Amino acid sequence: MKVKDKVKQLLLDNPSNRDSDSKLIANYWYYELNKKGVDLHQLSAFDLLKYYADSRLTNAESIRRMRAKLQEQHIELRGKKYNLRKTTIQNKVRKELGYEAN
Repeated sequence: MKVKDKVKQLLLDNPSNRDSDSKLIANYWYYELNKKGVDLHQLSAFDLLKYYADSRLTNAESIRRMRAKLQEQHIELRGKKYNLRKTTIQNKVRKELGYEAN
């Protein structure tokens, strides 16, 4: 399954993934390791870091970027914090560029 498809499925299945990249990435890696046959109850933190360092897990930034792209394109995948996050960032940039009237 492609990163896009799996991220979309995780956003649909668990709404808490929509507002938390940490939860989304953890769930994505859980699925990925489980699919590889890794016993997650026996996996140490060191082993997890080794998997990541050896590029045997999908890059966290790739997962985060795909979440952002999907939420931009599909309103139903947006979390409760999406509009707040977008509005805050947009207002800050507008103010920095001098587009806001004083």
